Amino acid sequence: MLSARSLFQEIIDNDDTFQLFCSVAASGESQGGWENGRIAALVPDTMRDLAPKITRHGADEDKHGRLFRALLSKRNLEEIDVPLALDYTLLLEHAGIGLAHSRLRADTTLTEEDIVVYLSHSRVTEQRAADQMDMLVTYFGDHPEAGKPIRMICHDEENHLAYCHEELLRLAALGHGRTIQRVLRACVRVEIGVYRDVSLAVMGRMGALLGWPRPKSLLLAAGIHALYLYERLVGWRKMVTLTMPERRGAMDGPGV
Repeated sequence: MLSARSLFQEIIDNDDTFQLFCSVAASGESQGGWENGRIAALVPDTMRDLAPKITRHGADEDKHGRLFRALLSKRNLEEIDVPLALDYTLLLEHAGIGLAHSRLRADTTLTEEDIVVYLSHSRVTEQRAADQMDMLVTYFGDHPEAGKPIRMICHDEENHLAYCHEELLRLAALGHGRTIQRVLRACVRVEIGVYRDVSLAVMGRMGALLGWPRPKSLLLAAGIHALYLYERLVGWRKMVTLTMPERRGAMDGPGV
């Protein structure tokens, strides 16, 4: 029977697909760590209270990259280069989601609107990350090799998502509400398309490495397209709704 559990079990059990999975994850987390570090350094004076939280966000993502690389090391595998078609974070940046890297490399202070845009984009992408990690914990939270790192990353992603909700609601109360809603809606339309394209590319590469028969590959591709249609019609609302989280101050203090 084809299920998410059996699919991920195949990927984890095979060295080639495990290497690709961890390399893709490590690359994305490291890019996120760099982006947050630069944003924290360029926060405008009127929002300096956010800098420690953004710094911690970046530190968490750097830690996640190290955790995925440690999983590779335990199997005596090396990190490999990630093809562009599989690079979710870079494709989002190319599509205008997130602050442009050219802007972050410059030593020019960001504007308040830049920070509002950054948090709005993060709210969408952190929802995706939190949902994915929650699924992995459900299936592999007790895995002897990957269980502990997955649980740690899942906890951090829940913190990141709570922080985005709380800060965006605070900024909306200060008069940024219309900008936040506009950016959230524009971002989610792009994100779900990029996620579909990357999912198809990843499953295509995994299928080639594992020798999946064509009917299995077509069934998985159909599932990805079905999820995209659901998110276009209904699911996008979950990714743009703002609610005050139960976990308040999730990014206060140093990370672990």
